[in-house]
Amino acid sequence: MDERRTRTAFALDAVGQRARAAVKAAWWTATGSLARSLTQPTKGDQAKRFSPTSAPTVKGSLRKAYLEAFEKDARDVAAGLYPAVEDSLVRPSAALREAADFIADAFEVDQRRRRGDGVEVRDEANNQAYPSYYRQNFHFQSGGWFTPESARRYDAQVEALFSGTAGAMRRRGLSLLARHWRGRDQRDARILDVACGSGAFLRDLRTAFPRAAIAGLDLSEPYLARAHRRAGVGGVKANAEALPFADSSLDAVTCVYLFHELPPRVRPVVAASLARVVKPGGVLVLVDSIQPTDAPDLARLLEAFPVYFHEPYYGSYAETDLPALFAAAGLRVIGEDRAFLTKALLLEKPVG
Repeated sequence: MDERRTRTAFALDAVGQRARAAVKAAWWTATGSLARSLTQPTKGDQAKRFSPTSAPTVKGSLRKAYLEAFEKDARDVAAGLYPAVEDSLVRPSAALREAADFIADAFEVDQRRRRGDGVEVRDEANNQAYPSYYRQNFHFQSGGWFTPESARRYDAQVEALFSGTAGAMRRRGLSLLARHWRGRDQRDARILDVACGSGAFLRDLRTAFPRAAIAGLDLSEPYLARAHRRAGVGGVKANAEALPFADSSLDAVTCVYLFHELPPRVRPVVAASLARVVKPGGVLVLVDSIQPTDAPDLARLLEAFPVYFHEPYYGSYAETDLPALFAAAGLRVIGEDRAFLTKALLLEKPVG
């Protein structure tokens, strides 16, 4: 009877998850569409920068992948892999403020895009201690990674960009970890979320593994502060190239949307750093953009991303053999999942 009640509760949670996702998707699709109609970012010289041999995106495939992201998320909730999450529009007043702020800033972003200015933040004197590749206006965002305003605005930007799927896409990594650890006693588990940003995935980890020891790591103080308020866990300011943790000290490391923002020469360094701190038998959860080989009919869309959103290292990321990159660091792929424009890999550090 208890098992039946539990299954019923999970099913009801999944229904609620689908309903909230539908509202969220509609809201951020409309918000993003309004911002694009006002700024018209796809007009002008940038539209001429595509390869003439690139096949156009198959809209049916895009729509199918979009809807599948929400469905996979709801199915995982129904399966009890993780609780229903409150990352949708709970407070209309807050949602309106976020949307208004995003749209107002969209004009600044568009001016930066038209100037081709993606390194504006390098002129700030207090940023000189950071790696050059980090001192960029990724996505042409105002303030780079260095201001509280950027940290506050980031989630609205990605939700509008991906029409409300950001949370569902990120949780492909949570799904892989939850399946791998199903039935495990969490109380002795240590998890580090590297490049935790504003804390969205960190909060998901805390919701799914409430008894585990969880921390976030990032180079940005404003983003770490935002993540702490959001997830309620400790934060460490450090560079992923040299993690300040002992060898083989963590049960799981997660890393979401970092590798496409790393230069080619830095990716192996970070991969080795992540692998070093994972225990034998422990895992790394990597979440990042799909690559053209994953979805050839979406290749044109992937080509457009760095053109319109200043991602200077995305082109090389798209061609990177990720399993080989991490194999060189001593990790092997044991699981994979995809949703819309994101894929997740579960990589294990062999014992012995």
